[in-house]
Amino acid sequence: MRNSIIKILIAVGIVAVVYFILRHYGITDEIRLENVPKIKTWVTSFGSIAPLIYIGLYLASTVFFLPGTPVTVLAGFIFGPLWGVFYASVASIISVSVAFLIARYVARDLVESWVKDNAQFRKIDEQVEAQGWRILMFTRLVPIFPFNLQNYAYGLTSLRFSTFVLVSAIFMLPGTAVFVQFGGAFVRGEGDILKTLLYLGIAGVLMLLLSLLPKLLRKYQTKL
Repeated sequence: MRNSIIKILIAVGIVAVVYFILRHYGITDEIRLENVPKIKTWVTSFGSIAPLIYIGLYLASTVFFLPGTPVTVLAGFIFGPLWGVFYASVASIISVSVAFLIARYVARDLVESWVKDNAQFRKIDEQVEAQGWRILMFTRLVPIFPFNLQNYAYGLTSLRFSTFVLVSAIFMLPGTAVFVQFGGAFVRGEGDILKTLLYLGIAGVLMLLLSLLPKLLRKYQTKL
């Protein structure tokens, strides 16, 4: 257990270093949708290690409660609609895992203070006991609980880490794919307005389909 905690503390230390580097360059203050092209230039300036820089940016945004949507869209701008989904998915899995482990082993008391008066968290905690991974599936598909906070919150529940990682990886993918496609549309469009609009239309259809998921899962929603 001691060795595990040491490893987690090292990981948290690395995340903190990444965060302060990003802050030094002013990136943390620029994480907004309108600044995605600007951040793309910064990330791609690192050349072959750009994917690692992107993953570090995603990790810092998740752990330090920075806006997540611009970072996901950014993957499409940098890597295109296919590789963008891959890198954004890898980054999201790593990031939510780190947040979960921080809550469970490193900063449990702090996280408990964040959610102790939150009625939604109490219901989620109860549903984890009753339904296990199904409630995680639901909250990954339906944004009823802030994404960054729920990563920490699940670390306080009885949910197994391996289950958390696997279910999160599967059910975060649809949302990740949609937002990456929005960014990737501009890459695939290659400056052609009609092609860009076509790919934006495809992304819009995917967004519509994603928005219909709550109705398919309403039997779970009634319990939240």
